[in-house]
Amino acid sequence: MPPPPPRPQRWRPELDNAQVAQELREMATLLDAQGDNPYRVAAYRRAADTVARLPRPVGQVFDTGGLAGLDALPGVGPRIAAAIAELLATGHWARLDRLRGAAEPEALLRTVPGIGPALAHQLHDELGIDSLEGMEVAAHAGRLETLPAIGPRRAAAVRAALTRLLDNQRRRPAGSARAAPGPEPPVQALLSVDEEYRRRAQAGHLPLIAPRRFNPEGIAWLPVLHTRRDDWAFTALYANTARAHALGRTRDWVVIHAEDRDHHEYPCTVVTATRGAAAGQRVVRSREAACAELRGPAA
Repeated sequence: MPPPPPRPQRWRPELDNAQVAQELREMATLLDAQGDNPYRVAAYRRAADTVARLPRPVGQVFDTGGLAGLDALPGVGPRIAAAIAELLATGHWARLDRLRGAAEPEALLRTVPGIGPALAHQLHDELGIDSLEGMEVAAHAGRLETLPAIGPRRAAAVRAALTRLLDNQRRRPAGSARAAPGPEPPVQALLSVDEEYRRRAQAGHLPLIAPRRFNPEGIAWLPVLHTRRDDWAFTALYANTARAHALGRTRDWVVIHAEDRDHHEYPCTVVTATRGAAAGQRVVRSREAACAELRGPAA
């Protein structure tokens, strides 16, 4: 009997240990400069040292052991293991690109089978999704079906394709269970982070980054906030999208990335409502009903 064919390699050989370690160190440097938790900064630096000193390619660790193999490396926990896996599988790290101001979210969303340019644009601009993890959360929360272009059948197909793609990136055995994202962050916490971000940004009390998108002069204008509420970690930035620029809403729309204790990421967008009973008030897009319930009946 001939030997079985070799298993396809799941990592990009052009990403060697030194390059992966450099990406982790850059994340640590950016978080440090932006005032994030020093323990998180130190964790990325420890993981970078671990990867740099590995006696074999970190891609081989991923190929043979999957996400669990990366998680087992000294100084590499679940959050950083997922980041390394994303880098090795796709050549990109959405969180790092976001903090660099270089994220191209619509191109990333189009990697999911069944999502073309028009739908990727809607997912990004109308639901505020800029990562595959964020799309997974939106799919579990039933928000995909709120778009006119997506009915229940298409939403189910997108969810299935997304699950296969993420499972492949994470190297999970076929059919094994993966914990679904938990409850979304409370709207009260999101509105609190939005208020803190806009107040501190207006006062000039936040570090600025120079986004690479829509910024040919390379000006550092985009404030960034890292903060916490209970068990949630938040990163907030003004929206730097084509639609926000076209509508003049770059200083109104605030994109908040919430992360729970299990490292699921929940992207949200907070805006000033322009119509209805909430006109003039800050609301979390696609969670307007919860915002109204929080505020109670109008006086």
